[in-house]
Amino acid sequence: MYQKNDSGMIMNLEWLRTFKAIYEQETLTGAAQALYISQPGVSLHLNSLEAYTGYKLFDRSAKKMVPTERGKVLYNFVLEPLSKLETAEQLFHKSTLSDRATISIGMCFETFQFTLERHISSLPFNVIIKFGEYPQMHADLDKGLLDLIITPQKGEQKNLEYKPFSKERIVMVCGSKTNLKALQPLLQANKLQEAENWLKQQIWYSTAADMEHMKRFWQYNFKSHIDFKPNYIVPNISSIVRCLSGATGFSIIPDFLCREEIAGGKLKLVWEGNNVMENTLYFGTRKRTIYEEEINRVKAIFEQQKIAE
Repeated sequence: MYQKNDSGMIMNLEWLRTFKAIYEQETLTGAAQALYISQPGVSLHLNSLEAYTGYKLFDRSAKKMVPTERGKVLYNFVLEPLSKLETAEQLFHKSTLSDRATISIGMCFETFQFTLERHISSLPFNVIIKFGEYPQMHADLDKGLLDLIITPQKGEQKNLEYKPFSKERIVMVCGSKTNLKALQPLLQANKLQEAENWLKQQIWYSTAADMEHMKRFWQYNFKSHIDFKPNYIVPNISSIVRCLSGATGFSIIPDFLCREEIAGGKLKLVWEGNNVMENTLYFGTRKRTIYEEEINRVKAIFEQQKIAE
């Protein structure tokens, strides 16, 4: 896999595989698609190989990569052994067709718990779930560390594509024992300043990782920034729902995470806001993937669940 040159620099065999793909596809984009990796990854491999050999292997033109004489010599030298290696990989793959595929999926904890968790055991392939911040999910998807993400945000990576499949509405809720007699007339009369002042005096719940829903809802509807701290900071939105159920206090959360509790009388829907706040949810994938069948199976689960109606 690795070989040192005179300067002690180590060569990775994957650099040669990438070089071969660029030579045959004639573009970095084509090579990235053929190898199912990102275009920046292709560029990195090529730059590393050129640094290792000490020679420029391609001339970069506007439309394609033109091999230099050194590049042509290297291609002819590595073509046969690399082709044999690829054949060996294919033969090995044929002997392991019974192996289960493994796909990695990124999403927030609540989306997993509400939608996918109950279906995991029925999937005929292995699944690795990763929770985290959305920007990191986009980066990991582009690098091939994730195969699918569920996200309310689009990334800017050219190797990725996004398909909208649902919406979530951000709403204000409270525990069923919360007294709303003072608040409801203020909201109905559109006395938002008085309503805001009253709400600031109440008990509030939020999560440690994400106050974005609360901040945006407040700004959208009260036209001001939050200038108070929640009383209780809990691990996730599911914890908020459990803490508020049958109790007192307020929070601002996606409606799909508390629909059952509202229907069952454990929570009250206080206000959707004069300016309704909705997030579009997207499936994020790489444009080329070898796990299309498995990804479509997971997508179908989300689409059938109808996260937001």
